[in-house]
Amino acid sequence: MLSAFISPALWRFAMLQTDAVSKNFGKLEALAEVTFTVDEGEIFGIAGPNGAGKSTLFNVISGNYRPSAGRVIFNNRDISNFSPDRVCHAGIGRTYQIPTTFHSLSVRDNIRIGSTFGGRKTHSVEEVLQFLSLGEIAEQPAKNLDLYSTKLVMLGSVLATNCDLLMLDEPMAGFSISEIEKFVDVVNQVNKEWGTTIIIIEHLLDILISLTERILILDNGRLLYLGKSSEVTSDRRVVEVYLGSSYGEGSDA
Repeated sequence: MLSAFISPALWRFAMLQTDAVSKNFGKLEALAEVTFTVDEGEIFGIAGPNGAGKSTLFNVISGNYRPSAGRVIFNNRDISNFSPDRVCHAGIGRTYQIPTTFHSLSVRDNIRIGSTFGGRKTHSVEEVLQFLSLGEIAEQPAKNLDLYSTKLVMLGSVLATNCDLLMLDEPMAGFSISEIEKFVDVVNQVNKEWGTTIIIIEHLLDILISLTERILILDNGRLLYLGKSSEVTSDRRVVEVYLGSSYGEGSDA
């Protein structure tokens, strides 16, 4: 049979598609006709200079902003005009750059809120606590946690919605090297063990390259690069605009 000779990767379908998405704030063009797809089961990376439009793109996809033009298609549904709660119920969950938890509530209750809000068949609170190794601090108030644990709790509350697509907005900002390594393991486990498709914005390009199959680079709201992660540092435009002409110098040592 022909199927026996087809790579499993070719069976993937485009879970998310942005079709010429633009976003204007008055005369400011924050996004300009950005088109890309994210395949089911993929870990997809987004990077670019500060102010490139990365978080704006996330806000459009998650329903915080409505696009000025273009469409967002998720699982073959046009969600361009969905409110954030409808986007969540459709199966998209996201974290934010600034860790957000209910400080007066325990770790367990923060995750329980995510489970309730999801509105779909969800992972149990205990499953999430165990998966993220949060069981030992489950009864602690979220306000007493360090940065790494706070971000795990925020992630846990999103995973508890049982999202099909997880969007992570600079999740490793402020982490130590050892914390980055641990979080990279968590991201890979969420993708492989729970089958969750992931989009991740990250400034640490080397980490992003190691995590992802494909990367999108934005610059001034426009698509600068879209392709294999392994080839992004060889793209002349990316080097000039984002990495700097000195990128890679001395790497032969």
